[in-house]
Amino acid sequence: MSKQKEVKTNVMRILESLRIPYQQYRYECEEFVDGLQVADLLGMPHEKMYKTLVTKGGTGGYYVFVIPIEGELDLKKAAKSVGEKSVEMIPVKEINAVTGYIRGGCTAIGMKKQYVTRLDEGASRLPALVVSGGRIGFQVELAPSDFLRASGAEYADLLHA
Repeated sequence: MSKQKEVKTNVMRILESLRIPYQQYRYECEEFVDGLQVADLLGMPHEKMYKTLVTKGGTGGYYVFVIPIEGELDLKKAAKSVGEKSVEMIPVKEINAVTGYIRGGCTAIGMKKQYVTRLDEGASRLPALVVSGGRIGFQVELAPSDFLRASGAEYADLLHA
């Protein structure tokens, strides 16, 4: 009898190396679907699901913002939280070159470089949040404090009011 090998993403390996408990979720998907669709596929409450956005600041640095899937990033608040005058979203075609991930599988944990990362402060009130597991079809659920530790993030007010 052959035992089927459990697929682990780099994110899962990083969490395990840090001894951070997590729950993984898988869904069938051939191409990018947005966070709302993923939440619905998994039967997850939308408030628990977070998306990862990558921006470029006016000084040329890259910044990562993690916000609820139904939220809209306030670029002014985002820029202020990282000490920039302005930030703008990077083009989708640059996501892989900048992060090492593809659209739909991008997460702040395990990017190819450690960028300044901010998690929306609303996550601090949740027992757990769900983010991409580093590959399309994979999500991980973990405590917000563990996410901060694994990603090097800090809390910030990031959403449009």
